[in-house]
Amino acid sequence: MKLLITLIGLVLVIEGIPYVASPQAMQRWLKQLSVTDPEKLRIMGLLAMIGGLILCFIGQRSGFFD
Repeated sequence: MKLLITLIGLVLVIEGIPYVASPQAMQRWLKQLSVTDPEKLRIMGLLAMIGGLILCFIGQRSGFFD
């Protein structure tokens, strides 16, 4: 449970960095995102999820980080 809360906190910190570093750029990006085709957004989200799962698998199952 401790690890889960730490990971959620880390995700929130990483997600907040662009808004703190460059809020005007994030506003422009979000406007462009709102007019992007939903199917493209779905594909990008799926690819991000697959990439994240692969990173989790590598981190847990390999000996790279021992």
